[in-house]
Amino acid sequence: MSECNGCPVCKVYQGGECIKGNDFSETNRQSKIAFDDPETLKMLKVSAEIESGHYMQWNRLEELIGFFQKMDYQKIGVANCVGFAKETALLAKILSQHFKVFTICCKNGGLNKDDYGMPHIKPERYEATCNPVGQALILGEHKTDANIILGLCIGHDMIFNQHSEAPVTTFAVKDRVLAHNPMGALYSGYSLRKVLKK
Repeated sequence: MSECNGCPVCKVYQGGECIKGNDFSETNRQSKIAFDDPETLKMLKVSAEIESGHYMQWNRLEELIGFFQKMDYQKIGVANCVGFAKETALLAKILSQHFKVFTICCKNGGLNKDDYGMPHIKPERYEATCNPVGQALILGEHKTDANIILGLCIGHDMIFNQHSEAPVTTFAVKDRVLAHNPMGALYSGYSLRKVLKK
């Protein structure tokens, strides 16, 4: 029997065997144990309901609301970048029609970059570092059922995920160059030439 070597360069996958339900990996077989957890299994089933019931109909925001409702979530946290303040306010307004919403900005606590030996964007001015741990802790204090990342910096999103007590989904990632559409780097020949080694 063939062994799974991972996607997307996997020859087995390109042959369609995984999609047919053939499992070539002992790791994948073991991963099914995670679905013994009722909450994890519920997430998996609700995801399937969203996909099958609203395929190519709902945008990500609609999926977000529908998923949270089907999961019976009541309190939603938003960990946002300060540069996404306008978008956060609008997202919170929309979500507040269905849930209790708590937002927390990345600059909470006003932590001085100098205290952590961090470089400044502009050396001559005071700069506060982002505080993703603080964001996670504050949303934890509110006992949110799920948290949303909105535009956190690379790395800060990972730290937030590590410290969040509630499950996390990302609504948007930051990409200052590509108007917060990182997939553009894969679709643009100009961008690909910068990063793809021949």
